[in-house]
Amino acid sequence: MRLFKNKLAVTIIVLSVSFLIIIVYSFRKENKTIFESGAGAALNPIQKLAYKITDNFKGAVDFFYNFSEVKAENRKLSEENKDLRIKLIEYNRLKEENESLRKVVDFANQDENFDYVGTNIIGHSGGGFSGGYIIDKGSKNQIEKGMVVVSDNGLVGQVTSVGDNWAVVQSLINENIAIASKIESTQETTGVLQGYKDSKNKLLTKLYNIPIDSPIKAGDVILTSGVGEIPKDIRIGEVISVEDDNVKVMKNAVVQPYVDFNKLESLFVVVPKEKRNIKVDN
Repeated sequence: MRLFKNKLAVTIIVLSVSFLIIIVYSFRKENKTIFESGAGAALNPIQKLAYKITDNFKGAVDFFYNFSEVKAENRKLSEENKDLRIKLIEYNRLKEENESLRKVVDFANQDENFDYVGTNIIGHSGGGFSGGYIIDKGSKNQIEKGMVVVSDNGLVGQVTSVGDNWAVVQSLINENIAIASKIESTQETTGVLQGYKDSKNKLLTKLYNIPIDSPIKAGDVILTSGVGEIPKDIRIGEVISVEDDNVKVMKNAVVQPYVDFNKLESLFVVVPKEKRNIKVDN
């Protein structure tokens, strides 16, 4: 019985090897014999299964290999994208700064009687921008009380306090500031602009002392009139509404400033090149 089992095992091994040889041979030989074709047909399902397993295994290996490459490529692209975003932010910042400086230079070239001292905001006076800004230039830089301050978008306010290397700038939305102004469309110069808060507590400005027959309307541009040691034609804001003051027989206009007081960083103090010392005899 034991001998029979050994013979059976040997027979199975021999047959397996023989079939394997036949398979290999049948792949390499173009003209197959009837026996070979029969053996190939008999083993065809096994061949298909083996091929499928091998092909799937190869596909899995290729997938993991390619996935690793794709992952590495994605990391590389992600880093490059990050660098590009940083460069784009820097480019936009420099572009905004250049545009800001260009506007100021263009304006400065219109009136050669003034210098423009660049400053940075280093703090707030009174707890917020409505109370004023503290800047990093002072009397050492020829800055004096009463000088006006601008940004690239227009008038910001006026210097109210000065130290050696600092100054306080009161914004024009503060009620304590009064700026002589004019209406661009009509060239009327009688207006005085002051800070104003509407019914919704929105900080704006209001132009007073407008003639009752003035054709001023919403959308008109308000500029500095040039009265005093202040350059004329500095942009202030745009009229958003007009109202009649029947008591004083004149008009008032609510003005939206061009300057966004929440986003200010750099300012320019307007310094007269020649100071007038006017004396009035009584």
